[in-house]
Amino acid sequence: MSYRVGVDVGGSFTDFAVFDDETGALSTLKVFSRPDAPGEEILLALDILKSRDGIEPAEIEYFTHGTTVGVNTVIQRNGHDIALFTTKNFEDVLEVARLKVPQIHNLYSARPKPLISRDRVFGINERTLATGEITISPAEDDVARAVEAAIAAGCQGIVLSFLHSYRNAANERAVKSIIEKLAPHLPVVTSAETWPIIREYERTITSVISGYVRPRVARYLNRFEEVLKGKGVTCPLHITKTNGGVMGIDQARGECVQMILSGTASGVIGAGYFAMASGFDRVMSLDIGGTSADVAVIVDGSPQYGIGELIGDFQIHVPSVAVSSVGQGGGSIAWVDTLGMLQVGPESAGSTPGPACYGRGGTRPTITDAMAVSNLIGFMPLGYGAVSVDKTASFTAMEPIAVQLGVAVEILAGNIIDISVSGMYAEVSALVSRFAIDPREYHLFAFGGAGAMLACFLAHELDMRGVIVPPTPGVVSALGGLIADLKNDFIRTTYCDVTKDEILSLLPILDELENSGREWLTAQGHSGEGDVQLSADMRYLGQSFEIEAPLRSEWVRSGDVKAIANAFHDQHNRLYGHADEHAPVQMVNLRFVISGATPKPKLMEIATATEPAQPYLFLESWFSGRQHRTAVYHRHELKSGHSFSGPAIVAQDDTTTVVPPQFAVAVDRFGNLVITKSEF
Repeated sequence: MSYRVGVDVGGSFTDFAVFDDETGALSTLKVFSRPDAPGEEILLALDILKSRDGIEPAEIEYFTHGTTVGVNTVIQRNGHDIALFTTKNFEDVLEVARLKVPQIHNLYSARPKPLISRDRVFGINERTLATGEITISPAEDDVARAVEAAIAAGCQGIVLSFLHSYRNAANERAVKSIIEKLAPHLPVVTSAETWPIIREYERTITSVISGYVRPRVARYLNRFEEVLKGKGVTCPLHITKTNGGVMGIDQARGECVQMILSGTASGVIGAGYFAMASGFDRVMSLDIGGTSADVAVIVDGSPQYGIGELIGDFQIHVPSVAVSSVGQGGGSIAWVDTLGMLQVGPESAGSTPGPACYGRGGTRPTITDAMAVSNLIGFMPLGYGAVSVDKTASFTAMEPIAVQLGVAVEILAGNIIDISVSGMYAEVSALVSRFAIDPREYHLFAFGGAGAMLACFLAHELDMRGVIVPPTPGVVSALGGLIADLKNDFIRTTYCDVTKDEILSLLPILDELENSGREWLTAQGHSGEGDVQLSADMRYLGQSFEIEAPLRSEWVRSGDVKAIANAFHDQHNRLYGHADEHAPVQMVNLRFVISGATPKPKLMEIATATEPAQPYLFLESWFSGRQHRTAVYHRHELKSGHSFSGPAIVAQDDTTTVVPPQFAVAVDRFGNLVITKSEF
């Protein structure tokens, strides 16, 4: 027997997906996360898998893991103190940034404090020109002075980001070598190794984030590896990446920024695969866990990607699955502000103590408690038996706010749900505008522990085609890591005009990118050529920013300027509705992506219904301030072809699906709940 295991560690729960290579069977598990003792949840889950399913750790041949430790370090600003070495007289790069105000309509809006304070930024007397020519090489005594000052300031790592190092990284390499000789205990991150792109601030902040999270990520991954080896798991370990792929654990330690959105990207990859395999080509994924709601656009099984995704207060400029997040998770806390207005989130109760209804010491009301008070959850234990819902505790937690606002507890619960949905609506509206899509053409693919609870409410506000709830929505992120392909991005700044001579001069760069990509894929243990994608960041001459357009290698090798320019014109027209085919075009960056496919579980069809679906319970639940007689169904009893109308509740081990009035449910052949408005 051999097994493939995917794990997603969230703020409240840790999810496991286990795929049997021989039988194709897929099993799942959910346990409480242990932020106080990372790794303990892995040990517990492996013990359960052994006792419940007979899976021995030595039989696991592939293990992949998604984590939020990197992004949480930035958001919570609890990384280690590090120093930044930059070109002399450019020490204000983090302070100046892009001179943008976060909220342009807020007179009191202030830019966030940099992750590295100004007193920990040190200038090195060196200079590389935009052509790549070095006019000043760094002196060892100058570097030694900066290292001594960084150590005196208590810094535990150093980031190097010199002017124009994307063109020539020799000065960064030289300074790194000196630091390793003078202070071998200090980890060093260089911008040219992290992401060698033009634009000083973007390259610097991406490198700073990588260096800032590196100590915590390395310690976490070391513990993760230690736990698994101690338990008898001997296979190579993989980590999910920001770009939706996976990489080996050694690369993850050194390139932390590549896994900063590890856990978030896994869910989107899983949603895209299962939606497409089920026949849904346009979906928006909705992943609601204990802390946040994450939304992404997926077309033909592929998520949309972006550069400059927001991590806490800062952007990272590596290719990332484009996800919009809002602090509206199942554990988001309801509270009243100084003006007497009800608010929800972004503070979360997490898994410890968790929502009041979990019975783990939580006393503050959350979205999950609002669902419990509305009598919409609690008909079977949650989290594979980890939680029994205590509705009395939810009432007790919500009563003080209800009294303060002068409303019944049930009305307050409905208001909490409405506020959380409105927060998601605002965030999704921005995503819809960004990618120029019409939500009426999309289904909402709901997953995560709380996704199915709130999906219909959000889909109604967005007037979407419907909602899809997969058979195991609580563990889609773990499944996403399990099926994600090996994938890596490579980039070189070219900054040239799109003319035949200039394009042909890029052949050495193209060769370097292709060779680096194939060497990386081979180092990951993949046999075969892999799939490759070539693209370029281009713009019209005189524009300040560029867009990415897909290319073919033969266009570059033959100097086919017309094909390259037309690819840009087509993309510009698609995004902005116009293009100027007579205007000169510039190529700023050349990009190369290589991926190696991993085995995918085949979706299993379920039995066909021979009689109507039968609820096992009827009860009175609250929707929009009114009570409704509501049918409750067991998910495992539903078969292909079953259908029923709301209001209804579908209970299962890893989540609860809430179907409001005026919605109808149909079960497809793969066991998905396809929920649409009744009038459709």
